[in-house]
Amino acid sequence: MFRGMSLEASITWCLCFKPKLKTNTTNMQPRLKSRSRSRQGYTTTVTNAMALAFEVLGRFNRARAARLTLPHHVCQTPLFMPVGTQGTIKGLTNSQLEDIGCQIILGNTYHLALRPTSELLDEVGGLHNFMNWQRGLLTDSGGFQMVSLLHLADITEKGVTFQSPVDGKPMLLTPEESIEIQNRIGADIIMALDDVVKTTITGPRVEEAMYRTLRWIDRCIAAHKRPHDQNLFGIVQGGLDPILRDICAKGLVERNLPGYAIGGLSGGEDKNSFWRVVAQCTAALPEHKPRYVMGVGYPLDIVVCSALGADMYDCVYPTRTARFGTALIPEGVLKLKHKAMADDTRPIDPTCPCMVCKNYTRAYIHCLVTKDAMGSQLLSYHNLYYMLQLSRNLHSSIVEGRFPEFVCDFLHKMFPKGDVPEWVCDAMEVAGIDISSCCAPFSSCEEYDSKSMPEEVSLARITIFTPTCRHF
Repeated sequence: MFRGMSLEASITWCLCFKPKLKTNTTNMQPRLKSRSRSRQGYTTTVTNAMALAFEVLGRFNRARAARLTLPHHVCQTPLFMPVGTQGTIKGLTNSQLEDIGCQIILGNTYHLALRPTSELLDEVGGLHNFMNWQRGLLTDSGGFQMVSLLHLADITEKGVTFQSPVDGKPMLLTPEESIEIQNRIGADIIMALDDVVKTTITGPRVEEAMYRTLRWIDRCIAAHKRPHDQNLFGIVQGGLDPILRDICAKGLVERNLPGYAIGGLSGGEDKNSFWRVVAQCTAALPEHKPRYVMGVGYPLDIVVCSALGADMYDCVYPTRTARFGTALIPEGVLKLKHKAMADDTRPIDPTCPCMVCKNYTRAYIHCLVTKDAMGSQLLSYHNLYYMLQLSRNLHSSIVEGRFPEFVCDFLHKMFPKGDVPEWVCDAMEVAGIDISSCCAPFSSCEEYDSKSMPEEVSLARITIFTPTCRHF
């Protein structure tokens, strides 16, 4: 099931790309051409309007590097998208984000609708103008808040009713309302509203959510008024059930959407289940369209998912862990709050060319992280630089035909004793990448032993379980 990916030459896909920086949607008539057919309780709508181009530039088995052209920016994949919940990355300016190579920022529809409101954003020409960001934007649907606010929510076929966190009044989020809000926000990529359940949930609720997600995608397509300016992505749901995942993926592909996301992961599932869902879904989704794994932000996860054919990722992890005084480095993580950092005059990462590593020492940042906001700002800058540089290295290694070497070098730095987790070994075997040179004969899939790490890195431990990494 996991080895069905084509190894054909590069594919160029360009349909109806008409970049616009500002669009008045008040009197816009949708130019969406579609056809529908009935399918077991839901309608399949096949759409042809798209506002992106996706060109595969290089491959290694399932991994691919591509050029993703959006209305506001031309991106390279694989790519990581920092989360700017309300139009800002905490502690960083837009010029700093541009300097470190940020291509797309993710905004949260639910939070933006509460403040500053989508109506205000529409008045000023969209979120791009409001936050003075002329590169790519992606907005989620607000569906993930179903999980985080579930104790207040009532999910029905109509939509999700929940109590407003502002005044306690009931609010209804429907597929139509989610798309209307996102049309006003004006992001390059918008997400369909899906019925989200945690991957740790089993039973009929998972099946119910998957089929509801398919029914809601048709309502999202019908409500989408800016298909030539914004790209509507569908989200594959189905929990850890391969049959449900397959049904959902096939149903979304029939809609011929501009791109597809793999949702419902990074919610506490074990890593063996995680990579298998990613492998199954990437194999089922079109070769010539972008694939987005939602909520993934750990460097090791991104390398594995890229090997399995995914293109896009988002997570709060790099900036959230920075606010707790932790830096990302090739060997894993470095806890700057630890007393061992107090007199360490080395940079965070001697191999990193970012502004922070060039100008500040571990000891200096150690002094800041517990007392001054500047500490978390510097660590956020470094962590995002690390993630974006990882994305660039993934892209260039695939294009230049040295992806297996890059993967082995990455794993060797993170696991110098060869104790690469078993789930990584299994995933790389499916991806067709030989990592035997960096694996010990018996790898542990339980935990990365901190004793195997360099002394300065042994302050942190890396486990194979994925805590909730999505944004709230």
